[in-house]
Amino acid sequence: MPLVTTKDQTQLYVKDWGEGRPVVLVHGWPLNSDSWEYQAVRLAEAGHRVVSYDRRGFGRSGQPFQGYDYDTMADDLDTVIRELGLKDAAIVGFSMGGGEVARYMSRHEGRNIRAAGLIASIAPGMLKSDKSPHGVTADVFEGIKKGLRKDRPEFLREFFKTFYGNKVSEGVLHWSLMMAMQASPKATLDCVDAFGKTDFTDDMTAFKVPTLVVHGAKDETVPIDPSGRRAAKLAGSSATLKVYDDAPHGLTATHADRLYEDLAAFLK
Repeated sequence: MPLVTTKDQTQLYVKDWGEGRPVVLVHGWPLNSDSWEYQAVRLAEAGHRVVSYDRRGFGRSGQPFQGYDYDTMADDLDTVIRELGLKDAAIVGFSMGGGEVARYMSRHEGRNIRAAGLIASIAPGMLKSDKSPHGVTADVFEGIKKGLRKDRPEFLREFFKTFYGNKVSEGVLHWSLMMAMQASPKATLDCVDAFGKTDFTDDMTAFKVPTLVVHGAKDETVPIDPSGRRAAKLAGSSATLKVYDDAPHGLTATHADRLYEDLAAFLK
């Protein structure tokens, strides 16, 4: 099993496929790196070195009881990049993974990064505030945690219906629940606060490289106005926004081919 060890001795499960210019794919909540399947295989076949890893607490990575804040998780991303010797790389984050990308760009000054991608990303922040009046109120995240504590399997089973906008097969729904249930319950809970309440507004000024922002207009999980549209605005001239008019949140599966084609074109 390919493992990378972080500063606090947490072991991260890493996939390293193909050869060529590297691209690092950071998965969303509450999934793992397998969720990038439809893009990762094709990008490797197209001549990229594709690296994806399971976030701490998720999938096949270690499950510490702490460390589910974005500073620590961005440091984990830095560890993966350094340990694999990745240079001139692109980093692409889906959903919660967009937070790691944003925090890496600021905290680690975009070291060894030539391009970035924010796919249905939570950055620059989901929480409603004066900066983000169209954001989500805090009680929504408290409700998610309450549902997880009461019956995590059933809550997530229902959650994925909205996540994918009822646009995927029963097989994809089962597969997604399987990935989600591999995760630590503590990580699953703590990451709700991390992705729900972290403000990445200041981090967005660190995006000095070409940045692809992709978001679904029908995303009910991470609404486009406080996230995708605002991210593209804050990243400025480096950003290109692509809106998928009919897409829900889980567009890595619902719009798998279109997302691959947009990523492949961008990475050229």
